[in-house]
Amino acid sequence: MKNNVKNKLIITVATTGAWPTKNETPYVPLQPKEIAEEIYACWKAGAAMAHIHARDDDDKASMNFENFQETVERVRATDSDIILNLTTSGGIGFNDEERMKPFSELLPEMASYDCGTMNWAHSTIFENRPEFLEKLGLKMQEVNVKPEIEVFDAGMVYNALYYLKKGVLKAPLHFQFCLGVPGGTAATVENLIHLKSLIPENSTWSTFGVGKGAVPIMLAAVALGGHIRVGMEDNIYLRKGVLAKSNVEFIEQVKKIAFEASREIATPTEAREIFNLENKV
Repeated sequence: MKNNVKNKLIITVATTGAWPTKNETPYVPLQPKEIAEEIYACWKAGAAMAHIHARDDDDKASMNFENFQETVERVRATDSDIILNLTTSGGIGFNDEERMKPFSELLPEMASYDCGTMNWAHSTIFENRPEFLEKLGLKMQEVNVKPEIEVFDAGMVYNALYYLKKGVLKAPLHFQFCLGVPGGTAATVENLIHLKSLIPENSTWSTFGVGKGAVPIMLAAVALGGHIRVGMEDNIYLRKGVLAKSNVEFIEQVKKIAFEASREIATPTEAREIFNLENKV
């Protein structure tokens, strides 16, 4: 890989997530048509990857396969070459098959791999049992979908290293440091540096911070050579008291910071090279 490609910044957009509704912000896309249109606009703005959630017909968190399928098909029907990354955790209480069906049948290039169980927002359990993680990792290998290892605390990095040693995961690994979620690690630069220090040298990593930690984590990721996830899954405010009117505004914010740090934005093709993906466009 050429150094000028290796050093480029990959922007992932997480347009929707499982939480925000039109009550919190009228701008969040929730149904397949508007999600696909938002992903396309974000690709035009510079996003190389889209992390996709689906909602049910009542806009609630869901692993509804038909809505995943419609969203993916709508994106693939455009001229976009954006990398698709499907969630395997579209909410609480879904069974293993529901969580794995979207990626195993729609075959995106990447899918999320939440590497441990946690007390989500101090109110419920986000369950990722060891037997599920083993099944999930092996299924991803079988269908050639790369795991995005989502890390909410340091123990999840150590879980990933265990599954790497066991053969459930394959190197090179890609980590997503999810900071600032209640019940997980706080969104501080010190915590990001610590998590980065734990991963194998040949790994890639991306990060985001929730709430007031969003911009400090973004600045640190640019400075440390990492990649960045933005979007209404993680934040609905562009800055304090100002709702983002589209996910594109978050991408433009990253681009301004990257420009000041002389880091170029990676295209989807360059992101595939950085992440060691096979091109499935």
